[in-house]
Amino acid sequence: MYVEPQRLKRFLLDSNLIKESDFANALDKSEKTGKRLGEVLVEDGLIGQERLTKFEAYLSGIPFVNIEEEIIPPEVLNIIPEPIARAHNIIAFKKKENNLEVAMLDPEDLITIEFIRKADPLLKILPRLTTPEGIKNALRQYQATLDTEFGDIIGGEAKVTREDDEEMQAGEKGEELIKAAQELPIIRIVDTLLKHAILQRTSDVHIEPTEKEVIARFRIDGILHDVMTLPVTSAAGIVARIKVLSNLKLDEHRLPQDGRFKIETQDYKYSVRVSVLPVFNGEKIVMRLLAENTKAQTLEELGLMGRDFEIIKRNLARPTGMILITGPTGSGKTTTLYAMMGILNTPNVNISTVEDPIEYRMPRINQTQVNAKIGLTFASGLRALVRQDPNIIMVGEIRDSETAGLAVNAALTGHLVLSTLHTTEAGGAIPRLIDMKTEPFLISSTLNVIIAQRLVRGFHGAKEKYKLNKDDIDNLSKYCDIARIVDLLRREKVLKPKENENDIQLCRPKPSKEVPSGYKGRIGIFEVLPVNDAIKELITKKASTKEITEQAIKDGMRTMMEDGFIKAAKGLTSLEEVLRVIIE
Repeated sequence: MYVEPQRLKRFLLDSNLIKESDFANALDKSEKTGKRLGEVLVEDGLIGQERLTKFEAYLSGIPFVNIEEEIIPPEVLNIIPEPIARAHNIIAFKKKENNLEVAMLDPEDLITIEFIRKADPLLKILPRLTTPEGIKNALRQYQATLDTEFGDIIGGEAKVTREDDEEMQAGEKGEELIKAAQELPIIRIVDTLLKHAILQRTSDVHIEPTEKEVIARFRIDGILHDVMTLPVTSAAGIVARIKVLSNLKLDEHRLPQDGRFKIETQDYKYSVRVSVLPVFNGEKIVMRLLAENTKAQTLEELGLMGRDFEIIKRNLARPTGMILITGPTGSGKTTTLYAMMGILNTPNVNISTVEDPIEYRMPRINQTQVNAKIGLTFASGLRALVRQDPNIIMVGEIRDSETAGLAVNAALTGHLVLSTLHTTEAGGAIPRLIDMKTEPFLISSTLNVIIAQRLVRGFHGAKEKYKLNKDDIDNLSKYCDIARIVDLLRREKVLKPKENENDIQLCRPKPSKEVPSGYKGRIGIFEVLPVNDAIKELITKKASTKEITEQAIKDGMRTMMEDGFIKAAKGLTSLEEVLRVIIE
């Protein structure tokens, strides 16, 4: 909606929310680009979207509503058809008798309001101003439930797959598989599964054949959930359809295959990485979903804070050496690498990467996708990168001795190298590199810092507070030093100087209808090990993981368990979550 710029300027300046020079620059940019002034203010980080919308609502005399988390009853939502709601950014969200409250981005859009009024002359339309995120949340709710959609597809059309399946069992031919992949019900099953996976913020889709059925599972916030059971007769068609999309061999059922494809709609753009594996009852498929328009998060948003954050910033400022991130698959290592590159990405440096896959596109960074089929591996890609005059090199993963040797040599010859390793704790990265035939004296000369990490689910909605009892403390003593935890909590000012373990206040999630688990989104818990002189000496002696970790703790390193405990005491996650990811 339009608010006169000078009026908005006076309001923002009087509230001390913006400098006059910043406002003038935003107004100039708005006039040059044709964008709304409010849009420019939000893009430039001068004001948050919700706060701006509230000010616009106040200045125009129209009430503001936040519907970003609201679950709207379907009978109210459907008063305005989805095409109208999507085209005009208008949502029916509350109805009382004949009064219908509608949330809009532009409550002055009288033509749309009049159109809705004509559809039901008895309704009194009450416009409200809301945020673009609120509109997006409501538009997602137009989607039918997964069960309903699959019920319609399978109940009405799944018979088509039965004959094809029997023909394939008799003798699977390429033409028959292509025909199965092109059948309408199969296409709808795959499309619907992917659509709901995206709506539910799924990272991986598993399609698993059993003797009598096909099970579809979604991994959401690191946890796998069964979402749908499909007839076993649809298995061959689903596999064939995904192979067609991924450009894989349809008639190859004995060997694993890897591929990828893209999904693009008006609302989202995803890259899908596909892995097909032969199993006893057929072929299992796992699809990794990567949003292409996702912005890289900052280190603070990922959960790095205090001493750990300062150590990483200090090491990122060094022009040479190696920074390693360790953890199992799905622990957010690549996301942390991108956050670091976001800090390093300035016009006076050349950053080049070798990745598998490229998860986020970053401007001004030269990103290379690994392609093993044509011989472009991490090692060959890294060898080529060194000849590209880079200041900073990011290698998606050190998988073998050749890549490890090249990465260490790149760090020795004046580059800053960022990479990942699969180890469970920070101290384990050093024995792992030695195991890859890297000389200990080279490791001690190049390694700057090692970061181990896991992802824990964050709370969503209400929380239930509680304190530890004696049994809880005895149980926790198996996994951490309680006295040290208490000392850390006092230093973080979570506990007062005279308080002890009995005064630690923790939280559990309160499940809701919207989020049954009580969790939504994830944050990192970290273990940051700077390679100082004492650690370098242990490296040259080929010390064990335990010896390296003990020395690092003496030097002030906070373990992952301790970092997780502090985040739990600060109300960011639950202690159960921390124990789940560390003990597993």
